[in-house]
Amino acid sequence: MKYGIVIFPSKEIQDEANSYRMRYDPHYALITPHITIKESFEADKDEIQTIIQELKSVAQKSKPFQIRIQKVSSFFPVTNTIYLKVEPAQELIDLNERLHTKNLPNNQTYSFVPHITIAQKLSDDEFADVFGSLKIQEFNFEEEIDRFQLMYQLENGTWTVYQTFTFDKE
Repeated sequence: MKYGIVIFPSKEIQDEANSYRMRYDPHYALITPHITIKESFEADKDEIQTIIQELKSVAQKSKPFQIRIQKVSSFFPVTNTIYLKVEPAQELIDLNERLHTKNLPNNQTYSFVPHITIAQKLSDDEFADVFGSLKIQEFNFEEEIDRFQLMYQLENGTWTVYQTFTFDKE
């Protein structure tokens, strides 16, 4: 089965992201707006139990932290993907690193760029138009993150929560 690890932002940020995603993201119906902190990986029933124990340990060693979103950015020229840029807080970077050690699959194929995708698979002209208008807009979101979710992919391609891991608050 295919799994991934994400952080879901607040409903306010999700609503903002979805206002663009419903028009510009063909994956809109497959998963709620999120920050991917571990790319998808394959695991069987036995492996996932070991991974869950490791994720519990990672969550217990993590403290809540703030994220900030103030603008959009893109992965152009690699892809025509546009995203809400999550400022790379050290705690978020550390969390990503802890999710690629010990009993967890070390499957990171790209450098970690915290973001929430709002548009992807656009034509070159559409990308230029959409990114041109969005990059001049200001966004002002700041919130505390205190959990992450282990997701799994269903046969129809949608993703759903398998388990939530809450950070240590002390």
